[in-house]
Amino acid sequence: MSGVGTEVGVSPWRVVTQKMIDQFADATDDHQFIHCDPERAAAETPFGGTIAHGFLTLSLLSTMAYETVPPLEGGDMGINHGFENIKFVAPVKTGSRIRTRFFLADVKVRPSGWIQITHDVTIELENSIKPALTARWLTLMFVEPSKMGSE
Repeated sequence: MSGVGTEVGVSPWRVVTQKMIDQFADATDDHQFIHCDPERAAAETPFGGTIAHGFLTLSLLSTMAYETVPPLEGGDMGINHGFENIKFVAPVKTGSRIRTRFFLADVKVRPSGWIQITHDVTIELENSIKPALTARWLTLMFVEPSKMGSE
C-alpha cells in the first residue's frame, strides 16, 4: 500500500499542565505524589517537580492523531486495537511541551470492511534528545465494503 514506511505527520506541540495531570489522577484514582504534589515531588524526586502519568501521555495519542493523521477516505468509524512495544523512555515534567511523530508501518485490508492500520509513534519532548514514549499503535477503521476501492 502506498505510504507504508513513511512519515504521516507531526502533531502540533501540546503543553502538559498540572491541571491535566490532576484531572487524569481523579479519573484513574492514581494520586501518587510524583504526579499530584508539586512541593513533595520537588523535594523527594529526581524530577524537580511533578511528572505526568505515563498513561496520560499515552492517552494523548488519540487527540494528536486526530489533529495530524489524514482521515481514511470512506472511513466511518475507528477504534483502538492495541499496542506493541510501548516504552516510557523519559518522564514528562509538568509544563513540558510534547508532540507526536506518526510513521505508517502497515495496513491490512480485511474483506469485512475493517482495515487495520499500524503506526510507529514517537512522543517527543521539546528540548530533549530522549522521547517521552515510543510505541507501535494498532487501530481499526471501518469502511463499508461498498465504499472500498479496488487496489
